[in-house]
Amino acid sequence: MKKSAKLAVFCSIIGAGIIVFSLVTNQVQGDSDSVTPGSVNDPVVTKSYIDKQVAALVKAELANQNGGMDDKKLQEMFDAFRAEMEQSGGSSKVEVVTVPVGKRLVAKDGTEFIVRAGKAMAYSADANGISDLTDGVDITNGKPVPNNHFILFPRGGRGVTAQVGQKAALTVLVRGAYEIQVQQ
Repeated sequence: MKKSAKLAVFCSIIGAGIIVFSLVTNQVQGDSDSVTPGSVNDPVVTKSYIDKQVAALVKAELANQNGGMDDKKLQEMFDAFRAEMEQSGGSSKVEVVTVPVGKRLVAKDGTEFIVRAGKAMAYSADANGISDLTDGVDITNGKPVPNNHFILFPRGGRGVTAQVGQKAALTVLVRGAYEIQVQQ
């Protein structure tokens, strides 16, 4: 046989093998993967649909656990909790507070703030300080408080004041209870 005839036979065998292999593969995949994503058998589900279904299940479970608590009773519980939080000084609202030179902002337990303008110093009546959650450090009394850092007052009676020699007031974003006191 000539080389060209051998090459033609070889190509025919390879071509036939590819065709048979693709037919067998398509048939096997068709049998095992009969569910198409997004079809009726496998629908695409949105987050809002899942949220609605979970909320309905949670509401039903709460009703079962609480002896059939209805929406009115649940709303009354939330209103009572909100009133208690407002009385205790807790707030989820952020306030822009100006701290004049010669005064200090003294926070209650759990108050959070961010110094936005001016140079602030930490104030604490004891050896402990305030928590700089941005850097993960404790800022003790008399040390500078960096601007744009998230600060937490773990206990009340601690605060910030303008650095000595500063002429402009501090601008602080505050979430929680606080008071402005005159420095002594």
